[in-house]
Amino acid sequence: MKIAVIVFLALVLASCTGTRPSHIGDGALAPCPGTPNCVSTKAPADDSAHAIAPLVYSGSMEDAMATLKAAVDSMPRTELVAETKDYLYVEFTSAVWRFVDDVEFIFDDEKKVIHFRSASRLGKSDLGVNRARMEEVRALFEEASGGAASGNNTQNSEEPPEPGEAPADTSAR
Repeated sequence: MKIAVIVFLALVLASCTGTRPSHIGDGALAPCPGTPNCVSTKAPADDSAHAIAPLVYSGSMEDAMATLKAAVDSMPRTELVAETKDYLYVEFTSAVWRFVDDVEFIFDDEKKVIHFRSASRLGKSDLGVNRARMEEVRALFEEASGGAASGNNTQNSEEPPEPGEAPADTSAR
C-alpha cells in the first residue's frame, strides 16, 4: 500500500511540470494568455493583470547579463535552459507541487532595457507568484547594479538637471 501511495504521489508531482512551450527561444516574447498567471513587459500598459515594467540598466549589455544571471542564480529552484548574447530562458520550479514557470529575458541594448515574460506552464491562476518573483528579480538586479538599474545611482547625490539645463561637471570628483 505504501508503495502505491508513493508511486501515485510521484506521478501527480511529475504531471505538474507540464511540457515546455514550443515558442520559447524564438527571439520574441509571446503575448500573455487571457489567464492571470503571466506577466510581460510587452503587455499593453492598460492591461494591469499582465503589464509590468522592464528592467533598466546602464553600462554594457554583457555586464547587465552577468548581473541578471547572478540575481536569478541566487534564487531557489532555477535552471538556466538557454542563453544567447541578448537572451536568457530560465525555468523556475515551485517547492511543493513542482509547478514550472517559464521566464524569458530579452536585452534591448539600444534602449538599455531588459524585456521579460514570466508565465505558468499549467493552471489558470498563480496567485500572483509570477509578478512577485519578477519584482524579486528586479530588486536583486537593482541591488547588484548599485541602484543604477532603476536610475537611482547612489554614487551621485545631486539632483538631475532641469530640462534644457546642462548636467553638472562631475569629472573632478
